[in-house]
Amino acid sequence: MPTQHIAYASTGYFSKTVCDYLSQQKTLKDFYGNFPALENFENQINQKAKSFKDLSRETLVKQLKLQYKGISTSEATEKNIESLSNNNTFTITTGHQLNLFTGPLYFLYKIISVINLSEELCKAHPDNHFVPVYWMATEDHDFDEINYFNFQGKKVVWDRETGGAVGELSTEGLQQVFIAFENELKRNFGFSDHAKQLLKLFKKAYLDHGTLTEATRYLGNQLFKDYGLVIVDGNDRELKRAFIPYAEKELTAQLSFHKVSETTKALIEAGYGEQVHPREINLFYLKDGIRERIVAAEGRYLINDTELTFTKTEILAEVQEYPERFSPNALLRPLYQEVVLPNLCYTGGGGELAYWFQLKDYFESVAVPFPILLLRNSTVLISEKAGQTLERLDVNVEDLFKKQHALQAMYTKKISNIEIDFSQQRTHLKDQFKSMYEIATKTDASFLGAVGAQEKKQLKGLDHLEKRLLKAQKRKHEELVIKVTALQDSLFPQHSLQERNTNFAEFYLEYGPELINKLKKELRPLGLRFSVIEL
Repeated sequence: MPTQHIAYASTGYFSKTVCDYLSQQKTLKDFYGNFPALENFENQINQKAKSFKDLSRETLVKQLKLQYKGISTSEATEKNIESLSNNNTFTITTGHQLNLFTGPLYFLYKIISVINLSEELCKAHPDNHFVPVYWMATEDHDFDEINYFNFQGKKVVWDRETGGAVGELSTEGLQQVFIAFENELKRNFGFSDHAKQLLKLFKKAYLDHGTLTEATRYLGNQLFKDYGLVIVDGNDRELKRAFIPYAEKELTAQLSFHKVSETTKALIEAGYGEQVHPREINLFYLKDGIRERIVAAEGRYLINDTELTFTKTEILAEVQEYPERFSPNALLRPLYQEVVLPNLCYTGGGGELAYWFQLKDYFESVAVPFPILLLRNSTVLISEKAGQTLERLDVNVEDLFKKQHALQAMYTKKISNIEIDFSQQRTHLKDQFKSMYEIATKTDASFLGAVGAQEKKQLKGLDHLEKRLLKAQKRKHEELVIKVTALQDSLFPQHSLQERNTNFAEFYLEYGPELINKLKKELRPLGLRFSVIEL
């Protein structure tokens, strides 16, 4: 089955905000800059080239080399890091949490999106160079969101005490997770070559590295280094020096709160929602295993849930001397990223793009170019066996995106040798009642009401009969309906998109490295459509 493409709006899994963005509705135009089309990147290049300084490039390259120290990189990645010294090199960036063993499948889709877009731009703009970047969310503290991955319907969990930034967590305790994963593989699959490769990858990433940041960098590098992926850890003292002026402004003027609040109000008035709620100060204090909010109160700066307090003079001195202790939250992290990187485009999921829409006016107020926003690739992966089942059952891929009860009803009607759709009968009934209404208008109002009540009753009776007939036909064709339902359950686990639940290991077991090669070949970042790929 060749790869099929479906409009995001037709899948039923994407928000009005995302669908309106992709269709370039006028109501959203004030909340983003250049739309993600190939012809718009030249303008974005010009904007970023004017604002990004050579000194920033020098610092970025120096720190990346330190971050990669001891990591076996490909020639492509090394060249990309070096190229960032040149003022004609720009980045295409995605970001992601440090999910255990990459977490859901869309981790792969994000990174392949930026790799493919970088390659496409290199061809379209041969005088420039474009580097795919994965920005690790090392400063997040939501451990419960990242401490597991789903495998074969089970949760593989890393259970431990936690605190502070997750990237600084030691990998202690992951030996037990490795053993559990190993036992699961052995019990269900034996030790195939691909199973051995997965175990080796997990072991070297998590048991041979001391922190979650180091483990994730190793894992991402092993999976994508041949494509020149550059992995950035923003929790870096020297990189954060570039953010000092913005952190100071955040502490003293609460500029992001005011600007983002105004934009959010405008978004809501335009019919969209608030993805992230701005705080008066959108910074955390990061030190000694804590990452807590900074709160302004009674002329002082308090570190939430601690005894730490600062005067204005003291906290500004702290920013200057220890910039690494100031950690941007979800609203400020995008600004920090754009200050540190010569970035043109941010690639993320629908929820991420929704909070970027809240930020454009704030970016303008601090004179930082707002990047192009690209919805990452989304796909459903179908095995050859599942593809054969689709063909045998004569089911269209698009139908599998329906709610399960709607899919069952549609399929039952399709295979039934009896006409289950009573639309024709409803039309005929309504035509009959038209003449009754004409008679009623010539009598009195009470008769008109009686006619209306009778029409409603008979239409309701037709609905009931249609449902009973459908139920009877479902029983008659139960075996086929069960097969269609099972197929949908396998491709849409927990009635959700596969990419939000399933870990890449399930497909790697069968396809090995060819999985990533296939995805890279089929995904088109600027296509802006949902893909269905048979492996």
